Amino acid sequence: MSTENKTIVGQALAGLVDTGDVDTLASYLSEDFTHHRSDSTTSTKAQWLAAVRAALGPTAGMQVDILHLLADGDHVVVHSRRRLPTAGPEIVVVDVLRIADGLIAEVWEIIEPATQAAANGAWWDSAVGAHG
Repeated sequence: MSTENKTIVGQALAGLVDTGDVDTLASYLSEDFTHHRSDSTTSTKAQWLAAVRAALGPTAGMQVDILHLLADGDHVVVHSRRRLPTAGPEIVVVDVLRIADGLIAEVWEIIEPATQAAANGAWWDSAVGAHG
């Protein structure tokens, strides 16, 4: 099952990353699909696909390097680095996808600018230092 789920996610992302093919991505999403962001906002399938379509212009030419594609049961994790062709910030993205009945049912997305990684980890360093 995990291998099949990785294939589903890989195929859904390939068209989007390579050619901006939102329709192929849409065909891999369940009708009750939900997208979750780390700020606790959620989007329906229609809302999220509209946002993806709107982002295609400003993100044209974005380089996406998938660093890890991991699966366990009905979940697939995608860890990627993304860079715009202009001098925009490099971001690190972790997507956790839940697969149900051969379709992507939910995605949890975490985005962090790579340049802020050290600062965003400072709370951990201070907590470890206080107890280390």
